[in-house]
Amino acid sequence: MLFVFHLLDKPGTGALRARVRPEHKVYLGAKADSIAFAGPLLAEDGTTMAGSLLVIDFPSLAEAKAWLAGEPFTQAGVYGQSTVHGFSNLWPQRAGFPPA
Repeated sequence: MLFVFHLLDKPGTGALRARVRPEHKVYLGAKADSIAFAGPLLAEDGTTMAGSLLVIDFPSLAEAKAWLAGEPFTQAGVYGQSTVHGFSNLWPQRAGFPPA
């Protein structure tokens, strides 16, 4: 089942996020075949990373939450708010979206 991870950074953790980001990318890479999509949430300026939005396939909510507990940004204390929800993809992403 797909699960949506809506993860908001704690204020003032930009430098910590940048330092831990390589570990985060390796951790995500281990699930690459299960990721529907993933990327940073952006602040109002459109460039500053303010959190993460991930949609990943897991067998259960418990396994999704266990994965999140081991995630490097979680471990480092980057996220201030974390929610995980089951997700039904009724409108599949178009190839080539967003347009270049």
